[in-house]
Amino acid sequence: MMNDKQRFFNLALLLSLSAATPAYAALEGKLNDTGIQSCGDGTGFVLDCPVTNYQGQDGDYGRDAKAKTGTLVKTGAGNAGFDFTKIANDGSTLPETAQLGAGPKDWACTQDNVTGLLWEVKTNDSGLRDKANSFSWYNPDKTRNGGDAGGQNKGTCTGGINCDTQGYTSAVNELKLCGKSDWRMPNITELLGIKDYSRDAPTIDTAYFPDTGPNDWHWSSVSYIGKRSEAWAASSYYGGSAHPPKIYGFSLFHVRLVSGGQ
Repeated sequence: MMNDKQRFFNLALLLSLSAATPAYAALEGKLNDTGIQSCGDGTGFVLDCPVTNYQGQDGDYGRDAKAKTGTLVKTGAGNAGFDFTKIANDGSTLPETAQLGAGPKDWACTQDNVTGLLWEVKTNDSGLRDKANSFSWYNPDKTRNGGDAGGQNKGTCTGGINCDTQGYTSAVNELKLCGKSDWRMPNITELLGIKDYSRDAPTIDTAYFPDTGPNDWHWSSVSYIGKRSEAWAASSYYGGSAHPPKIYGFSLFHVRLVSGGQ
């Protein structure tokens, strides 16, 4: 596990990486906070905020700070400033105690009440949406693929589909998961927006995203502007991003689809 000093270093790394993200990957609407509710003074990194002579830190402001003081009003629940609600396969709202399953009233998606985005939650059943499935990045749309379509059906998956990002997206839309048929690949800003940097390996609230492994990578929809054969992806280990090749063996990553936005 990472210590607190490493966690703060990784947050700084994330900010530097995100600065290189293409402008068209920006998320419209409201943004989540980082999950950081503590402050540092150069010798300690888990101090109550504010810290004398070290004002203006992440933990001093935003939804996370309000959550710590008990003044943040939420629609659902979640760590720090995050606000999530469980959604059933049929699109209905569920209580926090709901469990994952294949039935119409079983939990299958997580609603982000801050951004308004709906996220799929993976299964562990060797089916279409199994958390172990991996995919090559593939988008034949020349207006959205950055000049390189990637590789078709180069991944390893179950469900009888092409194991690439387009094939998976089409299959989930046909399924009408959680009552939606506008499922899409998230951009990199959206993927990083659900990262909780008070946690590590994985940097996400596993009460609402239990499908996330300690070192998973998830594809975004965004090609890397510096090299069209690469695309942005987000890490669950340290919460940062990178731009690996779209088709090569070591970059057969997972997919977490999103509904709404854009």
